[in-house]
Amino acid sequence: MSDEPLILGIETSCDETGVGIVRGHTLLADALASSVEQHARFGGVVPEVASRAHLEAIVPTMDRALKEAGVTLADIDAIAVTSGPGLAGALLVGVAAAKGYALAAEKPVYGVNHLAAHVAVDTLEHGPLPEPAIALLVSGGHSSLLLVDDLARGVTPLGATIDDAAGEAFDKVARLLGLPFPGGPYIDREARAGDPSAIGFPRGLTAPKDLAAHRYDFSFSGLKTAVARWVEARQRAGEPVPVADVAASFQEAVCDVLVRKALDACRSTGVETLVIGGGVAANSRLRAMAEDRAAAHGIRVRVPRPGLCTDNGAMVAALGSHLVASGVAPSRLDLPADSAMPLTTVSV
Repeated sequence: MSDEPLILGIETSCDETGVGIVRGHTLLADALASSVEQHARFGGVVPEVASRAHLEAIVPTMDRALKEAGVTLADIDAIAVTSGPGLAGALLVGVAAAKGYALAAEKPVYGVNHLAAHVAVDTLEHGPLPEPAIALLVSGGHSSLLLVDDLARGVTPLGATIDDAAGEAFDKVARLLGLPFPGGPYIDREARAGDPSAIGFPRGLTAPKDLAAHRYDFSFSGLKTAVARWVEARQRAGEPVPVADVAASFQEAVCDVLVRKALDACRSTGVETLVIGGGVAANSRLRAMAEDRAAAHGIRVRVPRPGLCTDNGAMVAALGSHLVASGVAPSRLDLPADSAMPLTTVSV
């Protein structure tokens, strides 16, 4: 058996209760409980509902993960937990659980950044992360470009969304088209039958004047509005809305901007590895476009399998494992839950 430490990770930043267990870069367990169906009728995540769901799911999910890995809590060497960013009440459930388990089992605890964990999870599939690397993180709450020189010590933000994040735009456009929540998977599915060039939706912050001030920043609010106006115009005219074409054209606009700016960041910094993480990284068009365009510039793209892109405990355990291997000191037992934790903070 490997002498690498056994790390348990707890994730409760939004609507997924996740517990993962890793040894080095090997994933041993990834137990998940989702409350997404409880939020679907509201068209978005309701914080109080999410918090209560985490309370109900955390112990059974922990038990499942330990059983799946074939270990006990006493076998665990350290516990990592998402302490931010995310929904305050949801984070508190995970942080409190981690403290309780750590105290009971006399194990060190690491409070980690949710977004850095989305970068670290790729190591479970593709091995150690080349440093430096450029990371493109795209989810319901974040669209960010990061320069990763040393993931254990910190990252350098290059750009971020200035309004709607990519995942948020997917959810809002899906609602316009009468598709279920969360919107990303349903738009991806519809788009496969559509024409991505059918409608020329705008590419936010790509005009020369915008690039001068926001070279690596993202904006999807204008795109969302353009889709809404296009759909409303068809409806006013009494014409059917071609859902597949709208979905494909919208998706193409989002992916075009994300990939264009990410590869620009790679070229301008001389970095040859692009890591894509977050829930939107599961999008099939984003993955294909990134790999196709990157190949022309000699840039390697690393994207975890779709199941590891969405929120999960495995990614938290992966980051915890990296911190332990890098000799980072554990957190204090009074570590906070910080809903607005900055990207520059990897662990607390």
